[in-house]
Amino acid sequence: MTEILVSLEGLTVDFDQGAGHVRALHGVDLAIRRGEAVGLVGESGCGKSITWLAALRLIGSRARLGGRAVIGGEDLLALPEAALARIRGKRIAMIFQDPASSLNPVHRIGAQIAESLGLHRGLHGAAARIEAKRLLDRVRIPAAAARLDAYPHELSGGMNQRVMIAMALAGEPDLLIADEPTTALDATIQAQILDLIDEIRRESGMALVLISHDLGVVADLCDRVVVMYAGRIVEEAPVEALFDAPRHPYTRGLLAALPDLDGPLRRLTAIPGTVPAPGRLPRGCAFAPRCAHAEAACRGAVPMLAGAAGHRTACLVEIAEPAPAAPARERTLIPA
Repeated sequence: MTEILVSLEGLTVDFDQGAGHVRALHGVDLAIRRGEAVGLVGESGCGKSITWLAALRLIGSRARLGGRAVIGGEDLLALPEAALARIRGKRIAMIFQDPASSLNPVHRIGAQIAESLGLHRGLHGAAARIEAKRLLDRVRIPAAAARLDAYPHELSGGMNQRVMIAMALAGEPDLLIADEPTTALDATIQAQILDLIDEIRRESGMALVLISHDLGVVADLCDRVVVMYAGRIVEEAPVEALFDAPRHPYTRGLLAALPDLDGPLRRLTAIPGTVPAPGRLPRGCAFAPRCAHAEAACRGAVPMLAGAAGHRTACLVEIAEPAPAAPARERTLIPA
């Protein structure tokens, strides 16, 4: 078995709402192994981004964190800020959804990459500029030397996302967390960025957590899939097992709502309702009000993850009917 790189153990997040705290993340247990690519999927509000923002303590002072987030024997939730700063960007790097809000508009691209190189690798001056150019070349930005002196507003959204990838790679991280890295881009550029992330991951051997709504992309790029709902993991499996034989009703619902580009025309089946707000979770299984298979027991107890052979599900009901036909395991984006 490949060595575990990062382990989340009983990770919880409670937000201060003034009159009290509301729990948004309910004891997440997740291990990321060296070199593997893990897809984290679910609707908006399921806790995907919060999980990793909490692990890196980027979630703000109004949140109360519990559990552990361990890398190299160190608990990130217990480290002093100075020690944590040496891990963020160096061992674990994160790419955010919108590069326009992540890059500083008043600093040149080269200066922003050089700042990361100085912090994590001790490179300054001419050495930092040479390495910054190499990183821009690596993410396939044309005329890299000239781009170092450009401001973010002078580049397109796709180019700025490439700059964000270059900054994430500056610390030579062991784990890259890509949080919806192509949301603001058109379909052709999305495909190029995803191909670039996958290529760099395979060349460098770093692990990848891809947070995405696009199951086609996750199927194409990831080794394992983790499905989240209402702040909990509800299913976890190798990518082929999850797409070929999904077990949780929520996972089945997500797949049933995904069009199959190669199969016959069929009506897509939407999941009724919406993800409940953290402070208004129903009793028992949070998915029960939206689930066609829910029974009385589902409203009385919260199901725990269980299973074997790497396929775990949090569900109290055995579904006898066959799973919906899984779409072809290819990304739905237009190829570059």
